[in-house]
Amino acid sequence: MIRDIGTILLSSRPISWINTAFPFGAAYLMVTREIDATFVIGVLFFLIPYNLAMYGINDVFDYASDIANPRKGGIEGALLQPRLHKATIWAAALSSLPFVVALVWLGNPWSWFWLAISLFAVVAYSAPGLRFKEKPFLDSITSATHFVSPAVVGLAMAGASLSTPLIITLGAFFVWGMAAHAFGAVQDVVPDREGGISSIATVIGPTTTVRIAVLLWGAAGFAMLAVPSPGSWAALVAVPYIINAAPFWNVTDSTAASTNRAWKRFIWLNYIAGFIVTMILIAAWFGWSF
Repeated sequence: MIRDIGTILLSSRPISWINTAFPFGAAYLMVTREIDATFVIGVLFFLIPYNLAMYGINDVFDYASDIANPRKGGIEGALLQPRLHKATIWAAALSSLPFVVALVWLGNPWSWFWLAISLFAVVAYSAPGLRFKEKPFLDSITSATHFVSPAVVGLAMAGASLSTPLIITLGAFFVWGMAAHAFGAVQDVVPDREGGISSIATVIGPTTTVRIAVLLWGAAGFAMLAVPSPGSWAALVAVPYIINAAPFWNVTDSTAASTNRAWKRFIWLNYIAGFIVTMILIAAWFGWSF
């Protein structure tokens, strides 16, 4: 029983929890400048239940390809046995429900709209009948939505006003998310094809996918240069991602699995990027410009 619970929890990718909780928390806090019930509930929701829904549903409906994927069964995702599939879906739904109800109660029409978009993207990515993850380019767009929408929900709940710098920042974050998904799909080209799963990488090939990812990261960094300081310093965040992926510029089908080395570095690069962004947000909080 305990082992099963641990396996289900592992499917939520604990190492990546911060990637969705941080955008909500940072966006909400930078606008309201206070830690209240909405902040706590939102951060907790986007920390665990949201990730359990996003990744748990994915692991349930990707089981056919996951059994042929050697990287499953660790920090990169659980290998959920069929007997755990129903329990995982229920765990995702029941853990999310009270938080969603609270966020709706505390929110407003705009936050309801973006929360609905966020939840729809989580389900649509993997669930049968939708399976956006098998629609090239839409898969990367949906994945980017998974990470940007928590920030948008936070902004909406905080009553933020749209500005050009904010739109550019969200756009750059979205492009970064598309690059991250596209690059991550390359390592799974072989098991995805064996499992009959389409993706941006299986359709346009690993070589083109890696090149698109590198260019998207470059575009995200370049866009941030248009944001007033200290926000413009976030352009530097794109550099390590480009350096990490660039050596695979000419990767082929037969060597696609080797990009897993870069993907493992990518996971830790997110923490470095998070630290840099946090320092920039602190500077913005105090009105520093450099």
